[in-house]
Amino acid sequence: MRKLVATLLLLLPFLAVAETSDEARLQTLLDRFLAGAASDPEVHSRFWADDLIYTSSSGQRFGKRKIMEGMEQSSDEPITASYHAEEVDIRLFGDTAVVAFQLIGEESGEGQKKTSRYYNTGTFLKRNGQWQAVAWQATRIPD
Repeated sequence: MRKLVATLLLLLPFLAVAETSDEARLQTLLDRFLAGAASDPEVHSRFWADDLIYTSSSGQRFGKRKIMEGMEQSSDEPITASYHAEEVDIRLFGDTAVVAFQLIGEESGEGQKKTSRYYNTGTFLKRNGQWQAVAWQATRIPD
């Protein structure tokens, strides 16, 4: 019994580092995604899993292909939007993670700035060492 307890005590720091490392990776993934979300198709391709189920704030459900098609269509338009996250909550469950946060979108145009807020919740799977979102829910926060 003492050997078992001693072994567990030796492993605890390594388990904590692995969890922290995955949390840090998910935070970095989210930050990079939001920094390029308005204009970078590669960021979207990396972030979303091929089998994604996305439920938008307008109640529409679609997958990665529709997101990527939207990125191709908007590539000629000037970029007027930027995004960042607040109140990020990352919860790990082995090779699955839930990331919830408040998305802040800022749209600039004609000398004015419009801010929109959304609650976002994403479910991520770690496949082949890479985290990707497999399910997403966005809810607009009323002004």
